Amino acid sequence: MYKEALKFMNYRLRSAINTFRVLGRTDRADRGTMKRIQLSSGYDMPTVGLGTWQAKPEEIEKAVTTALKVGYRHIDTAFNYNNEEAIGAVLKEWFEKGGKREELFITTKLPNFGNRPSDVEKFINLSLKKLGLDYLDMYLIHMPFAFKLSESTLTPATNEDGSFLLDFDTNPVLVWKEMEEQVKKGRTRSIGLSNFNEKQILEVWENAQIKPSNLQVELHAYLQQNSLREFCKAHNIVVTAYSPLGSPGAKTHFKNKYNHTVEDFPDLLGLPIVQNLSTEYNRSTAQILLRYLLQLGVVIIPKSSSPERIKANIDLFDFELKEEEMKLLSTLDKGMRGRIFNFLFFKGVESHPHYPFKDDLQS
Repeated sequence: MYKEALKFMNYRLRSAINTFRVLGRTDRADRGTMKRIQLSSGYDMPTVGLGTWQAKPEEIEKAVTTALKVGYRHIDTAFNYNNEEAIGAVLKEWFEKGGKREELFITTKLPNFGNRPSDVEKFINLSLKKLGLDYLDMYLIHMPFAFKLSESTLTPATNEDGSFLLDFDTNPVLVWKEMEEQVKKGRTRSIGLSNFNEKQILEVWENAQIKPSNLQVELHAYLQQNSLREFCKAHNIVVTAYSPLGSPGAKTHFKNKYNHTVEDFPDLLGLPIVQNLSTEYNRSTAQILLRYLLQLGVVIIPKSSSPERIKANIDLFDFELKEEEMKLLSTLDKGMRGRIFNFLFFKGVESHPHYPFKDDLQS
């Protein structure tokens, strides 16, 4: 009990010190070219991380090994991704070769079939064990809505047709209270949310003893989340963009796994505006899109298994887009019409009381 109290006092001290620092300051340099941004928890998050969604265990080991070699120190995963053990194996080898835990920033997420107060501790401990870590740098609630849990397999319970069984009896505020307990017990340094809308974030924020320090959402040139970013800035919440390049591989994934078709799937890399800037700066179209998000003040976690692209996706800090170019790229925003991940591939999810995109469906 004394150790847990001491850990929490240390957390509160860091947060108190942080409030006296200038909020919204520019990213600060780290390891040469990498930048970090300060969280409200008092810790720093690298502004570029390696995304690992859809990465199979056999490819993730190569990808994470490459990423660490070329300078990544931020790795993003989730219990749902089923690759935490593979990542843990790479981290173990990296530590054995002299890598320091304090150099890394590891994010993982509470699965939405664990969205009950009684399940939070179980799932964070499972993630820690798989990753081979004593603590996480960031633990996120992956979704505001919930599925029922199959205890025997630790996967979503299913209906007769194979669709996931929705759990309507869940409360994100109560789940958040258990997230706070994980900070107090030293299992994670910071906590946050993913795929929550403004109203849902505010409900958690107003009832939180430890405020959310990070929000991870879909964010790219077609879905720039202007209102949400301003809201988060006002509440000192750092925004992380998943699918910053529009997830080119997601269309096939949706079809193969869920038999769900997205008709108007974006090709951000092929946009003329982006291609013209690519030529002007002698950079890839991906680098232009990623640099744009960085200059918006957003943390990015692009996913790739290609060594060349992994390296290119972090090589973003020796050029800067001009103000007029930033304005030009801002015109690509389609608002909610640019959303790819509306989760409608989960049958009936729009009927869940905590489904975050009801406004999209009504427009």
